[in-house]
Amino acid sequence: MYACTAFGGPQVHIAMMVKTFAQKRKDVTEEELMEYNAFCQILPGPSSSQTVFLIAYRRGGVPLALLTLLIWILPATLLMALFSFLLIYLDAQKLQEQLFSFVKPMSLGFIIYAAIKMMQKSVKHIATWSIMLGSLITTVYIKSPWVFPSIIIAAGIISNFSDKRIPGENPSHFKVNWNILWVFFGLFATAGILSEWARLNHWEHRRAFNLFENFYRFGSIVFGGGQALIPMMLYQFVSRPQTPWINQSQLLTGYGMLQAVPGPVFSICTFVGGIAMSTYGPIWQIIGCLTATLGVFLPSTLLLLFLFPLYQNLKKYVVIFRSIEGINAAIVGIVWASGIVLFQETAMHLELATIIVAGLTFSILYFTKIPAPFVVLGWLLLGWATHL
Repeated sequence: MYACTAFGGPQVHIAMMVKTFAQKRKDVTEEELMEYNAFCQILPGPSSSQTVFLIAYRRGGVPLALLTLLIWILPATLLMALFSFLLIYLDAQKLQEQLFSFVKPMSLGFIIYAAIKMMQKSVKHIATWSIMLGSLITTVYIKSPWVFPSIIIAAGIISNFSDKRIPGENPSHFKVNWNILWVFFGLFATAGILSEWARLNHWEHRRAFNLFENFYRFGSIVFGGGQALIPMMLYQFVSRPQTPWINQSQLLTGYGMLQAVPGPVFSICTFVGGIAMSTYGPIWQIIGCLTATLGVFLPSTLLLLFLFPLYQNLKKYVVIFRSIEGINAAIVGIVWASGIVLFQETAMHLELATIIVAGLTFSILYFTKIPAPFVVLGWLLLGWATHL
């Protein structure tokens, strides 16, 4: 249910996670959820998908985490793959104006709810208030994907000036599993070699090898969420090749369709992979969707499996322990900033309706026990009903 109703991007996903996994299901505490999300913000790749992975990892280890990740990305990737086939028949703008007309203001309500709940837990004194406000202002005014990891690192450094001490025992010796890191770099090198070999030898379906290398590289280096992928894909698939794999209009249409799809923003890669391979026929188009999806989600998963156990041990040291307080406050600022930006975008179109829908959404989440997915479904049905 969560994977099918998580509209609105990473900040709204976090709000739904607080409501669903922390408050209702008790899979994690709100503090743990914020810590996981903060950790994922300093890594490349899809932060909300990584946070879902860590929630499941805490409950059932690697097998449950991998299964949960698959379930989480499945609805979005299936829809985006379908859109790559039906592109010529769909009017993405009309779809957003009808069924999804209340999704953006609803998302604003979710973001306000998440920010308030997180602020109650993490912003308690002058230092954390200052970090939160500094994070908010920086995120609103600096439009760069590097702003997120930069804010997280800066907040961690600033909060180390506190005298907060670690409770409990000293950290014990920890054995690092280097094999996962070797797999990560091994795949990176192998993908690059095969992609270049396929290009030089003019393999008939070399584009599939090129696609995997491209998206594996994107998943390894992209900070700032799926929005940061758009300029990279414009250069890689539209501007750079002598014969573009996808035209600019198709890419931007796919991004428009993405606004009407629940789940990770990185599912745009599934759409691009399908369009890029469509010239070879429907079977290869399906292969393109699968190749792009695997390529972009695999590196961040491998990095999580390597780095998270390492982080769990390192946070027992005073430097890391002190950093968590500042990092959590910075995350609250980022969430507030995303709400401000979303309001600026949405208010231009809906004005009073934006405030009403956002206010109702926040009130339902804060004062009732109605599950978040049902709130989303209610606004979707109302959007459909108002355009009958």
